Amino acid sequence: MKKRWIGTALCAAMVVASMSGCGLKEPEAPATTAAPAATEAPATEAGDATEAAGGEEEAGGADAAAANDPAVTLIYAEVNPLDTIVGQTDSFFKEKVEELSGGSITIDLQASGVLGSENDVLDTMLGGGGTIDMSRISAFALTSYGGEKSMLLSIPYTFVDRNHFWNFATSDLAPEFLLEPHENGTGVRGLFYGEEGFRHFFTKEPVTGLEDLKGMKLRVSNDPIMNGMVEGLGASPTVVAFGELYSALQTGVVDGAEQPIANYKSNAFPEVANNLILDGHTLGAIQVIITDEAWDGLTENQQNAMMEASKLASEYNRKISEDAENKVLEELKAEGCNVVDVTDKTPWQEACKKVVEDNTSAYADLYKQIVDMQ
Repeated sequence: MKKRWIGTALCAAMVVASMSGCGLKEPEAPATTAAPAATEAPATEAGDATEAAGGEEEAGGADAAAANDPAVTLIYAEVNPLDTIVGQTDSFFKEKVEELSGGSITIDLQASGVLGSENDVLDTMLGGGGTIDMSRISAFALTSYGGEKSMLLSIPYTFVDRNHFWNFATSDLAPEFLLEPHENGTGVRGLFYGEEGFRHFFTKEPVTGLEDLKGMKLRVSNDPIMNGMVEGLGASPTVVAFGELYSALQTGVVDGAEQPIANYKSNAFPEVANNLILDGHTLGAIQVIITDEAWDGLTENQQNAMMEASKLASEYNRKISEDAENKVLEELKAEGCNVVDVTDKTPWQEACKKVVEDNTSAYADLYKQIVDMQ
C-alpha cells in the first residue's frame, strides 16, 4: 500500500512537471479545498484586519489629497487691529484654515487698515487682479456691492440683543444673504457671519441724551442708512474715511462718530473723543468674504477646509464677543472715559422710524422674518 501511494505521488509530480514544460497552467485548487489550519486566521481577526487596512487606506487617501493640493496664499484685509473682537476672529480663522487644509493654504492677514478702508478693499476685490482675496467687512458695506439684503442687518434697532442676531446668523436665511453678491454676479461671496458688538456714538463733548446730538457733525461711512439715521437723530452726517477719523476728530472736522466698544478703544479714539453714550443703535454684524476668483482656484478639499474653518470661527466669535466687550467697557471706565447709559431707547427708535420704513419697504416680508426671530 505504501509503495502504491509513493508511486501515485511520483506520477502526479511528473504530470505537473510535464505540463509546466509545455507552457500549460497548473490547475487551480477546487474552491472547496480548505487552507491548512495552522495558517487560517479566525474570521473576526480577518475582518478586523481588513477593516483596519481599509481605514489606513482611507486616511492615506485623505492625506494624499491634502498633499496633492497646490500651495495657495490668500491676502486677507482687516481694517481694525488684531486685538479687537474681529481681529481675534480673523486670527482664529487663519489658524484653522491653515490647519484644516494641511498647510496647503496660507492666509496673509493684513490688519489695521494697511490695505485701505472697507470700501477701498471691496473696490479692489471686485476689480479683480487678485491683490486682495479675502476680507472681514461690516455686513452693511455690501449694500452697494450686490448685497442688498445685508442692508437689513444695519437697520437701526433691529436686533434687541445678541441672541436675536445669532438666531438670524444660524437660520436658513443666513446662507441666502451670504451668497447674494455672488448670485448677483459681483464676484464675491460670504463665508460666515459674526459680530463685533453693538455700535454706540462717541463724541468730543459730553452727551447725556439724544438732544445733545443735535447739530453735531457725526462721521459716517458713505452709506444711505447711516446718513438717514444721523439725520433722524438731528445731527449732520459727515463722510470721512475710517483711516482719517482720528485726525478728523482731533482737528474738529467732525464732533463724533460711532463704533463698537472694542474698536473704539483699540483705535485710540478715547484720546480725542472721550465721551461714549451706549445707545446701541445697531449690532455690528460682520461677514468674512472671498472673491469668486480665489474660491474657484481652490481644490474641493481646500474649499471644504475653508467651510469647516468658517463654522468654527463663527462659533468662536460668538463665544468671545460679549465677554470681550464687557471687559473693554470696564477698562474704559477705569481709564476715565465718560460712559453714559441709555435706559430708555424709545425716543431714539422714534427718531429713526423714517429711515427704517424707507429702507425696509422693498423687503418688508424678509425684514419681518428677521425681526420675529427675537
